Amino acid sequence: MEYKMIALDLDGTLNNDEKIITPRTREALMSVQEQGVIVALVSGRQAPGLQREADALHLEDYHGLRISYNGGRIQDATTGKILFDSAIDNETAVSFLRHLEAWPELSPIVDDGKYIYTTDASRHKVMDECRNNNMQVKIVDNIADAVDFAPVKILTAAPNDILVSHLADIRRGFEDKLSFVQSAPWFYEATMKGVSKSSALEQACERLGIAQSEVMAFGDAQNDMSMLDFAGYGVAMGNACDELKAMADEITATNNEDGIAVTLARHFDI
Repeated sequence: MEYKMIALDLDGTLNNDEKIITPRTREALMSVQEQGVIVALVSGRQAPGLQREADALHLEDYHGLRISYNGGRIQDATTGKILFDSAIDNETAVSFLRHLEAWPELSPIVDDGKYIYTTDASRHKVMDECRNNNMQVKIVDNIADAVDFAPVKILTAAPNDILVSHLADIRRGFEDKLSFVQSAPWFYEATMKGVSKSSALEQACERLGIAQSEVMAFGDAQNDMSMLDFAGYGVAMGNACDELKAMADEITATNNEDGIAVTLARHFDI
């Protein structure tokens, strides 16, 4: 099979545990781009959070794609043009944020593309998200009152034992309007209904004339399941969750062992 697109999750997949792309993995991805393959970064991160990896792989030179917000936005890395955007309407966003106020142990994380809004910067994972996504924090008295825009995604953060016990509470009453996925042990993500990594890849492939069978995807977490299900060839990292490994076409080496490069070497002339 000739693959024309490589879709990559970032944390735990493209990046090693030190949050960097290793030289071997970078060289492999540069090589496939030089052969005409589109590289798509497909992440739950907010849009600014993909810039560092996009720059490292020179996606702007090859019309690579930055797919952020767990599929909520698709952007051409060369032109900067937003090809697809699916924001949560303001009324639903505010209603959902009010709903979350019933559980003060949960930390909502919502952004406008520049700032992450919070009532307290020390709340769970808030500053980590700011650092990882190159965003600033904005302290507000009440998040729902402050959100006068349509966010692409709303995160709920908490330590895993607390978060898991509240998953049903978080989505209750909003299942018809929002899609939910746990992207990390401490994150539960809400986007517009129908938004996912797979829906974004489908949109991108239609625009580029790439068949589903011509997509190879790499991931490690539960929010990568739809992406691997969509792809013609789905690869789970050696450090992936059991659910992803069970559905993958291949289990490669871990993100610390250049798993992406290991697999690409078997399918491309690199």
